[in-house]
Amino acid sequence: MSVGAETEKYLRIASLSIAAYDYLITLPAELRFYRSQSNILRPSLGCILFVLIRYVSIIVMVVSNYGVLSSSFTVESCNNYYLVAPFFKVLQTMISQVILGVRTFNIAQRGRGIGISLAIAFVLTTGLEWFTNMYWRVPILGNGSCTPGNDGPYPTAWLYYVVSMLWDTGSLSVSTFYLVRYNSINGRLSRLIRTMIYDGLGNQAVQSAGASMGYAVTWIMSQRILIHLRELSEPTEMARFENIILTRPLQPGRTVVTALRSQCDLQKTPIDLEYSPSPHHDLELDVQVVVEQSVTVDYDQSSRTRLTGA
Repeated sequence: MSVGAETEKYLRIASLSIAAYDYLITLPAELRFYRSQSNILRPSLGCILFVLIRYVSIIVMVVSNYGVLSSSFTVESCNNYYLVAPFFKVLQTMISQVILGVRTFNIAQRGRGIGISLAIAFVLTTGLEWFTNMYWRVPILGNGSCTPGNDGPYPTAWLYYVVSMLWDTGSLSVSTFYLVRYNSINGRLSRLIRTMIYDGLGNQAVQSAGASMGYAVTWIMSQRILIHLRELSEPTEMARFENIILTRPLQPGRTVVTALRSQCDLQKTPIDLEYSPSPHHDLELDVQVVVEQSVTVDYDQSSRTRLTGA
């Protein structure tokens, strides 16, 4: 066995170990996903994507590494098996790209133009990925292992990664533009903005990883985006606002109500972390946040007399 082949096997075993470890430490997050559903039979889009990226990634890692590490394949069995790993590879990539696409759509205020552009780009991207990853694939049998090769006058497997990187780069650029814009509008969202930007950059770095390690990193980074969004949408994480003190004398009736409403409006966040339809369309990333705060009103005795007399 050559040094390169030996190194590849070590890397594959390492990727399986990393993936298994991450699966175990994220089991509590998976349980929290299930518990947060109002109806487990009708899960949210975020929960569905989490389950899909998690378990499709397990399948692609198992079938890919089994084909390489096994020593029991025959010519007939390899002919029936060699396309399984490429199939699930594209499927995993599609799920990861849906996560990035929905994330970008929500960050971009769910604009109609952005939605149409993302839908067209997704169809074109996935079509090219299926073609470049499956075209001219041939089985390669060696020492009982079975792997897919790319034989033909114009090998296209490398174009698969180019197309995938173009989607990731495009969606990351659009989402980062809006995130930076929101951060300049509302400094309170700086922690949320940083988390979402770092998750996007981490997912972009996936494309530089090798085959099995790439599957593991795609799995880990994609589910991390969903885990962080779910955690940041918790009221205990977002509703950390200071007390508001109104010290000027307030006039009765409408003036008091207006002052209270204006202070509450300052706490309005433009982000909706949930992947669900929202009736609000005014400057939002689509993250619904419950704000609980105390308001102290200091008013003079004359204002109190007028209020009680009315």
